[in-house]
Amino acid sequence: MRSKSILFCTALLTAIGFVSCSEDENIVSENNVTVPATYEFNRGNESTVDFSGQSNRLLMLTEMGNYIKNQAVAATVVDVAVLNNMYANQNDPFSTTEMNTSGKQLKDKTAASRDYFVNLSGGGSAIEQTEVRAFFESQFADANAASQGNNAEANVAGKYLDGSSVRLFAANGLEPQQVLLKGMMGACFMDQIVNNYLSTAVLDEGNNKVNNSNKVLESDKSYTKMEHLWDEAYGYVYGADGGKFWDSYINQVNADADFNTIKNDIELAFRKGRAAIVANNYAVRDAQIKIIKTKLALVPAVRAVYYLKEGKGKLITDNGAKAFHALSEAYGFIMAIRYTNNPITNAPYFSKTEVNVILSDLTAGTNGLWDVDYLDTKLDELATTIATRFNFTVDQAATVN
Repeated sequence: MRSKSILFCTALLTAIGFVSCSEDENIVSENNVTVPATYEFNRGNESTVDFSGQSNRLLMLTEMGNYIKNQAVAATVVDVAVLNNMYANQNDPFSTTEMNTSGKQLKDKTAASRDYFVNLSGGGSAIEQTEVRAFFESQFADANAASQGNNAEANVAGKYLDGSSVRLFAANGLEPQQVLLKGMMGACFMDQIVNNYLSTAVLDEGNNKVNNSNKVLESDKSYTKMEHLWDEAYGYVYGADGGKFWDSYINQVNADADFNTIKNDIELAFRKGRAAIVANNYAVRDAQIKIIKTKLALVPAVRAVYYLKEGKGKLITDNGAKAFHALSEAYGFIMAIRYTNNPITNAPYFSKTEVNVILSDLTAGTNGLWDVDYLDTKLDELATTIATRFNFTVDQAATVN
């Protein structure tokens, strides 16, 4: 993967006349762009970085996942109304006043990017947006059905003891909590990062470029509009303490020797792009957008393949629902691939239709994931389909911890 990274970088730099894509650089100055060692930018003595809205949404999704998990452990029914309130941030559903009064929510940012769901370049539509939001709400109902006291079995929603963990599974074997978490990482976080805040249609909208070049600040703020938009993309990856969601899975993919530059590549591109905005160097900014879109798209692809293979392994050794946790994670990451952005085409690496086919294939056995015989060869086929499109091998992804 290292050689592919270098080839991609070389092609980008040749195209725009940029000078460096070193994997080891921390503080660099080139083309009038000075890149700091950490994501810290100041104007005078005041930080210009603000991604509080993104931090709130990361925490909101965390609490939604924890609510389902805690109800399962306590053998208490999952309340659909509680999850609907969390999704739309209504009726003070969260643990902190800051989240409850933030004016932020997850629902209105689900499948809501400028490029895919307003400009429709990625094949999105208002119909799809409605369907996607309804799908996540259906996971609330599935969690409720699974929490009614039954033990999970073929075509029966219920609980399953996975070691010390109590998990809830829908009748088809999917785990609503994992489908929600990984699916929302795509439909909300990924979509907003690569198809909204890193969209040049958004960054350069109206007078944004002129105002940024002249350092016209937002009212009562320390930053320009363009600086803030970039920070909001950054916040959807790095906006939670302790590393959550994409930050965590970037680290997991990076732990594999075949993908061990991805963490630095993404972090550096975010810093370099932000520094380029400060320096009014929009060619350098746009090069970093391409790097982020390309590298970030690898993460759900690699994790989807990893979990498909892990699920198959557990089906063989376990022949039951312990494997369904891994396959549900795979399901959510496959959903997320629909919201990736190939910077060459400004469209997802897999279309909505292609993703839906893969998801349907994954659950097409009798009683869904319970049909172990169906999944035996199907999981290998699906893993190969994803890996081939992203130009890595199944074996490379399967060795990630």
